[in-house]
Amino acid sequence: MDQRAAHALSRFGLGPASGDPPPADAAAWLLDQLRRPDSTQSGAPASAAEGLTALRADQTDKPPPGESRARALYRAQGLAAVGRAVATRMPFRERLVWFWTNHFTVSLRRGQCAALAGAFVQEAIRPHVTGRFQDMLLAVLRHPAMLIYLDNAGSIGPNSLGGLRSQRGLNENLARECLELHTVSPGAGYTQADVTSFARILTGWSIERTAEPLGFVFRPRVHEPGEHTLMGRTFPEGEAGGIEAARFLANHPATHRFLATKLVRHFVADTPSPAAVRVIEGILRDTSGDLGAAAAGLVGLPEAWVPGTKFRTPLDLVVASFRVLDPPPDATPPFLAILSGLGQPLWTAPAPNGWPDIAADWSGPEAMMRRIDWAFAVSPRIGDRDPIGLAEVALGPLFRPKTHEAMVQAGSRREAMTLLLTSPEFQRR
Repeated sequence: MDQRAAHALSRFGLGPASGDPPPADAAAWLLDQLRRPDSTQSGAPASAAEGLTALRADQTDKPPPGESRARALYRAQGLAAVGRAVATRMPFRERLVWFWTNHFTVSLRRGQCAALAGAFVQEAIRPHVTGRFQDMLLAVLRHPAMLIYLDNAGSIGPNSLGGLRSQRGLNENLARECLELHTVSPGAGYTQADVTSFARILTGWSIERTAEPLGFVFRPRVHEPGEHTLMGRTFPEGEAGGIEAARFLANHPATHRFLATKLVRHFVADTPSPAAVRVIEGILRDTSGDLGAAAAGLVGLPEAWVPGTKFRTPLDLVVASFRVLDPPPDATPPFLAILSGLGQPLWTAPAPNGWPDIAADWSGPEAMMRRIDWAFAVSPRIGDRDPIGLAEVALGPLFRPKTHEAMVQAGSRREAMTLLLTSPEFQRR
């Protein structure tokens, strides 16, 4: 394995998979994943309708603590999601799924999202990772998981028929977070009046929970009537106005700059190079937000091929470790408990801005001790395999002589494997 192949597998991918030959042409291997259809889906995909049915059943027939149908869906879908990352042979595409899932965070800190988080990834994120950003944004804004998480399902226009009768009003959470975190960012200079106007535009974007088909529904009776102005642009009333506003925000120059910064931060370095950001920003601008083209542009950045500059999050570390350890299909590891123990419980980010993407937030003393303890606990899964051989698979030319020497001198396979999983070169991608 040459250095570019090793780097492609760890930086752009999810770590080498045991038994898979390294790519002969690293860049071509990455670009091919962007062109091919997603092959990681298996079995019946998670759906919002299934999640809403589970929530309705829990409400009708309240289960004992810890036995809700919503939590059961989360456990099954969460294990499947991490398992897909461990098993996938299209790891660049899968990393993009995880990146955009974090960008558009929905969190189990809002309990109802337990039934819907898996469906959110499968329905709103996965189909669009190499498509247009405007299509992903619209799918996100209309998905029950996001409408529940950021409280838009119950947002009512004060001057709508429903608002005048109920005296209930706007909820601005989705509008605010969409502007701040999902699209233009505060750098665009929008005002509180823009937040309120966007919230009015999004009134009526709600959820059908009881009648078929379950899922997104637009409710005209609670939609704020009249035209609305957002960032200097006027949009008509009705659902069409919300769709137009989403497309406007998705294609705003400030959005392209914001997305480019986040992409370069994730794939290149914690402190994004202004020149690299300009390259990706230009691609997004010139292609009307083509995310596949932006991902290909990342592969073309020379800075993206400098090894060891990104620190692995707990999710990255766990997936990379099990891709090397290669657990048998009938022995699924307890991924959800592992991630919770390492401080990154699946789909449970503490706030709508998602999990952090810089080393300083993951490399504190307590966090590192957790990683060491976990590495020691998981290392017996090596069985009778040679830890040096696994290190060569996992790291290739990135395997440092100092780590090799320490592993050779280790007192057992378990200790040697612990040294591999806690080595500086394995902790980074």
